[in-house]
Amino acid sequence: QVQLVESGGGSVQAGGSLRLSCAASVATDSGYCVGWFRQAPGKERGRVASITPGGTTYYSASVKGRFAISQDNAKSTLYLQMNSLQPEDTAMYYCAAHRSPIACFNNPNFYPFWGRGTQVTVSS
Repeated sequence: QVQLVESGGGSVQAGGSLRLSCAASVATDSGYCVGWFRQAPGKERGRVASITPGGTTYYSASVKGRFAISQDNAKSTLYLQMNSLQPEDTAMYYCAAHRSPIACFNNPNFYPFWGRGTQVTVSS
């Protein structure tokens, strides 16, 4: 069982930055794909960014160039640096993980481990 705890959400104005953290109960590079999903009210949960055990990253088109995913293996912590935030980035952000030696799934239904989420609100 993998436990994930997010932190770092909050309210910012458009153009601002936030860094989300996800503390994991296992080493984030120990055979798990770990990623960030977000869900806005009335919308489906979608993958924002993810990183494989080998360090291959993925970003959704809407955040590429603005967000950066990273991990501190010594601290078993996953990060999401979010820059140039826009109101459309407002959502609940979740950390998620699944076992994989190579790739990350896009479908959130294939991620068995989830944190409780942290709210990000961006005002114009």
